[in-house]
Amino acid sequence: MKTPLSTASIPRSASPTGRPAPVATVRRRGGLAAAPRTALPDLAAQVSLDSHEPIGAQIFRALRQAIFVGQMVPGTPLSEKEVSDMFHVSRQPVREAFIKLAEAGVLQVLPQRGTFVRKISPRRVREGRFIREAIETAVARKAAESITDDQLLQLGENLRDQKLAAKVNDTARFLALDEAFHYSIAQSIDCIAAWETIQDIKAQMDRVRYLSLPEVSPLDLLIRQHAKIVSALRAHDPAAAEQAMRAHLREILVSLGPVAARNPDWFDADEPERVSLCT
Repeated sequence: MKTPLSTASIPRSASPTGRPAPVATVRRRGGLAAAPRTALPDLAAQVSLDSHEPIGAQIFRALRQAIFVGQMVPGTPLSEKEVSDMFHVSRQPVREAFIKLAEAGVLQVLPQRGTFVRKISPRRVREGRFIREAIETAVARKAAESITDDQLLQLGENLRDQKLAAKVNDTARFLALDEAFHYSIAQSIDCIAAWETIQDIKAQMDRVRYLSLPEVSPLDLLIRQHAKIVSALRAHDPAAAEQAMRAHLREILVSLGPVAARNPDWFDADEPERVSLCT
């Protein structure tokens, strides 16, 4: 089962800004995106051979998170051997993780060239937001009908932790708390499958969310949006909960353009849509 990090294990930002350090790049033949001349981050501590969770799933999650928070920028090459050596495992679970990451749209496998971290697709961001909104607004509406006082207390504690993270500009911790917040709402209606369904769908959204903080999407704004969701749930108002969740998830549409303009090397060229998914 995919679950967000507990607050006890939420990572701290690696730098005061929460951004990866600049890296040197090289141009590859055939027009391939620039690849950083940098070693992969050491993620070995994020995988436990003694865990009951399959190793492949742990490796998938560790690599996915490293890509999301910019430890591995677009164009970073990955090899099964290098990653298997890092985690001290055979290549099979690494291959499984690579396949899932490619399906999620964050890795690109180029025959005869290798495997690379993909750039962000603006169109896939919009598609992911559209699908995620359909699922999570329905979850919020149902949660407003059945959420308990204990579950509301948990959400309130999460909000307080978000404010503490925002106070010290700890974007990595804030994003982990944000994940836990949305997961808890799905959990409140005993429908974890709803959360699991959108994990890969929202992969491109998560990368944009990281880049948007805190300059484009101020943490205080996101916390206020979360607070409105909690207020609607506490009032057991399904319509208000649905609307508050919808407004929150549409924030990505506001930030996508500015984030792409600030980080052009991270994004593919946009693709036009026959039917707009932004309304």
